[in-house]
Amino acid sequence: MTRLPIDDALPELLATLRGRPSAVLVAPPGAGKTTRVPIALLDEPWTAGGRILLLEPRRLAARAAAERMSATLGDAIGGTVGVRARFDTAVSARTRIEVVTEGVFTRAVLDDPELGGVAAVIFDEYHERSLDADAGLALALDVQGALRPDLRVLVMSATLDGARVAGLLGDPASGGAPVVESRGRAFPVETRYMPRGPDERIEEAVAEAVVRALLSEPGSVLAFLPGQGEIARTAAILAGRLRPGEAEVAPLYGALDRAAQDRAVRPSPAGARKVVLATSIAESSLTIEGIRVVVDSGLARVPRFEPDLGLTRLETVRVSRASADQRRGRAGRTEPGTCYRLWAEAADGALPPFARPEMLDADLSGLVLDLATFGVAEPATLRWLDPPPAPAVAEARKLLAGIGALDGGGVTAEGRGIARIAAPPRIARMVVEAARRGAAGLGGEVAAMLVERGLGGAGADLAERLERWRRDRSSKAENARGLARTFSKAGRAAAGEARDEGALSPGIVLALAFPDRIAKARGRLGEFLLANGRAAAVEPQDPLARAPFLAVGEITGRASSTRILLAAALDAGEVESAAGAAVTTADELSFDPARAALSARRATRLGAILLGESNLPVPGDEAAALVLAEGIARLGVERLPWSKALGQWRDRVAFLRAAALQTGDGEPWPDLSDAALREAAADWLAPFLLGKASLREVGADDLGQALDALLDRALHRRLDAEAPTHFEAPTGSRLPVDYAAEGGPAIAVRVQELFGLSRHPALAGGRVPLVLELLSPAHRPIQITRDLPGFWRGSWAAVRSEMRGRYPRHPWPEDPAAAAPTMRAKPRGT
Repeated sequence: MTRLPIDDALPELLATLRGRPSAVLVAPPGAGKTTRVPIALLDEPWTAGGRILLLEPRRLAARAAAERMSATLGDAIGGTVGVRARFDTAVSARTRIEVVTEGVFTRAVLDDPELGGVAAVIFDEYHERSLDADAGLALALDVQGALRPDLRVLVMSATLDGARVAGLLGDPASGGAPVVESRGRAFPVETRYMPRGPDERIEEAVAEAVVRALLSEPGSVLAFLPGQGEIARTAAILAGRLRPGEAEVAPLYGALDRAAQDRAVRPSPAGARKVVLATSIAESSLTIEGIRVVVDSGLARVPRFEPDLGLTRLETVRVSRASADQRRGRAGRTEPGTCYRLWAEAADGALPPFARPEMLDADLSGLVLDLATFGVAEPATLRWLDPPPAPAVAEARKLLAGIGALDGGGVTAEGRGIARIAAPPRIARMVVEAARRGAAGLGGEVAAMLVERGLGGAGADLAERLERWRRDRSSKAENARGLARTFSKAGRAAAGEARDEGALSPGIVLALAFPDRIAKARGRLGEFLLANGRAAAVEPQDPLARAPFLAVGEITGRASSTRILLAAALDAGEVESAAGAAVTTADELSFDPARAALSARRATRLGAILLGESNLPVPGDEAAALVLAEGIARLGVERLPWSKALGQWRDRVAFLRAAALQTGDGEPWPDLSDAALREAAADWLAPFLLGKASLREVGADDLGQALDALLDRALHRRLDAEAPTHFEAPTGSRLPVDYAAEGGPAIAVRVQELFGLSRHPALAGGRVPLVLELLSPAHRPIQITRDLPGFWRGSWAAVRSEMRGRYPRHPWPEDPAAAAPTMRAKPRGT
């Protein structure tokens, strides 16, 4: 047996696990931890013949690990070493090491909370921090602490915060669980940076780097891209740039069937070269023979759950430094290699240190249901490296209650049936409801299509993909049909007696899982509005673009450019059948700004989608008055019927408010600015709009009554006393006061009418002088003053001298303060 770097660390690890129930093993890529550690544990006394479960993040990695261990033992898979994953199960009575995917382990704990016959659980590549891995570790630690103190738990990773994980596994006060480290045997890898231009597509940049690597480096190439679409486009570019026989181009991603994945992983024939175009599936737990060069796009595609919309979208993100190091390490597994990074070296420091745990961004409805089924009502009571976020847990509970899986007493009978189906709760509920409606077969098929990517091609139309899948005779298609039958059987068992509703369309079945993603066509061809309020689109040339409604199963992209990846057509008659109680009919009242009037209708809606409407008479109640008031306020309070008197009334109150604020009196004059009136329209305007349906019906009297109500009786009295509408001159003339004047409240008055006035008139209880615009007999301005006695004593003499010559028939006394006021000219001849 070839000696591997991990062999030097095995004695310490074995000794640790003989004395402690948990440990952390940190070993770099290529050290051999995945295949050597489980075999080394087989003969330990504490195993007592029990099984060892090795958890892998992906099916491909699980199968590869099982094959390598079986080859090491000279056995076939299903003997001492078995594998248990979706579409790939090979175990027997003599199997001691079971390589399982992380999701399979969660189901195993739910089926057998004591993990009977299991001696150890090993979490491999835990640094990937999948939701299933975090949930599995929390459950394993709970089993170990409550039921199986003899159960060994080992966490392994190449890039991991070992101390933090150790603190989770053991008592932090004593330093946590032991950490065993292996130095590994990585060959040197030269890193070269090839930053791509801001407008350069990632596929072009990767293809360029691959071609350069093939020309300048020996060996095969492993290129990392974010997803299946980028891989297909890069392969097409390379097909036009590589010479015949120069290199085999092999895609590698999760949706490929096993034969295609095996072609990508197996060694190339002697003298031949290979270019493997892979997603992050190839980062860890997988050895691809002959790889000497890595091309790293620096991108990965991850799911992001949006609780407010209840949907998970795929988002392309920058990889972490740990992931970038993992990828680079692929080039140094068997000999020195080279890594091309498609970003600037200076950008290395901006990469996050570790990948963000899926727990923090995932839909937690499946986790919450599994834990509730396990008997854990509150996830926070378990031990987590990163606890489930409370808002996401609350959203999960809301969803589960909405589909009848949870109630105040915990898991319902419906919830237990859903939990037994190995699919996310929405999809499991769809399977059950489809079976209840007599369409168990189609429900199982749609469920398989949703959980197993790539069935029936990559088109967006679910119905077309179902037909292609039904005709497909590949092993992957056959395996998926077996999964669909399993779903259908479980759905029938959970549904009980089925009712015959006739044939259901794929759109109705898909909408049973995602009623909030039913979408209605709007605007341009291919544009849709989802019931949850999100806009999304398909390509205009796609047949789905002409459908009046869609049931949407998968989307990608941000809110500004959301693309539909999987959907099925619905007609208007199917929407209510599919959405059920989510469709509501209610009387709605709205304000039409174009008409400045109310409109009433009876509307049938599914979330944000309007399904139908009919006009109703506008009611004359308080609710209608409130909507009208708020609508008018949004248009602008200046649109109200302000008369000259009402405008002055408003200015008078504003003047007294400003005067009170200036003197610090803090008097209770209301704020009548446009902004304040707009903000408080519901309070001051609405009560006076009862029975009205439009702005046109609002008169000056209505507005006046509304404004008057803003002042109590005492303020009304003060308003008249301190800010009168008119100033009464000594002659008895009533002159309107302009409270909106720039310099303060003002009047324009002929100077002769003020003769005999020795005190300057004032407002606001004598605090603010009235601005006097003194006029000549011809009503032309001769002086503006806020100090009339001072004017009499001062500049009056000059004014008198000039005015006497112009207006000889009018009096111009030397002492106007002692003269009689007059409105008349002197009689002729005087």
